[in-house]
Amino acid sequence: MKNLFDQKKGNKCQCGKTKDPNGNCDGSHLNIQNILKSIVLIICILFSSITFAITSSSENSKEINTKKSTILWKGDKVTGSHEGIIKIKSGILLFDNKKVIGGEFEIDMSSLSCTDLSGEYKSKLEGHLKSDDFFGVKKFPTSTLKIKKIKKQKGNFYKCTAEITIKGKTETIQFNTTLDKNSANAKITIDRTKFDVKYGSGSFFDGLGDNMIYDEFVLNINLSF
Repeated sequence: MKNLFDQKKGNKCQCGKTKDPNGNCDGSHLNIQNILKSIVLIICILFSSITFAITSSSENSKEINTKKSTILWKGDKVTGSHEGIIKIKSGILLFDNKKVIGGEFEIDMSSLSCTDLSGEYKSKLEGHLKSDDFFGVKKFPTSTLKIKKIKKQKGNFYKCTAEITIKGKTETIQFNTTLDKNSANAKITIDRTKFDVKYGSGSFFDGLGDNMIYDEFVLNINLSF
């Protein structure tokens, strides 16, 4: 480091900084420089920590293959049942090494379709399911599922606690899932009335007879990643 004191001129400061009344350097600017260096070092460490955290999070997540993944739905009524498919718009699973610790998925409600009917009856049912009587797809085009807690059981078996949002309403649900190398499978039973889907529900309307639709419907989810 360059000497800040000019020995030929006594102890007069050559840096043009703080001097005492006699023109001598009191060295206070050196303390300021040390403080500034410490601040810069702390900032660098913080940015390094943030970068590491982001990188680690990215390395521990796997994106869902939406083209290979499927959701099969089934709803029952007094006189029978209907079933169909619905598509996953996006999703990720979070891992700690090889252990799954969470996940988040977005479901495209506009993709809801019926597979056990055809022609006019198929179109009518799909239109009704997307209407405000059921899922109000125009106002609520997506639903979400967020895994909040997951506990590993024996083998590839996991017990999950998640938050599911349908028609803007969020409820906590529990379900079981199995995890293989590049896939996960789960069967989820949902009470539609908790999401303000009450059409044809015997829990809210009397005298429905054969037109009654049961409150619960089932989702069979198969994920590829």
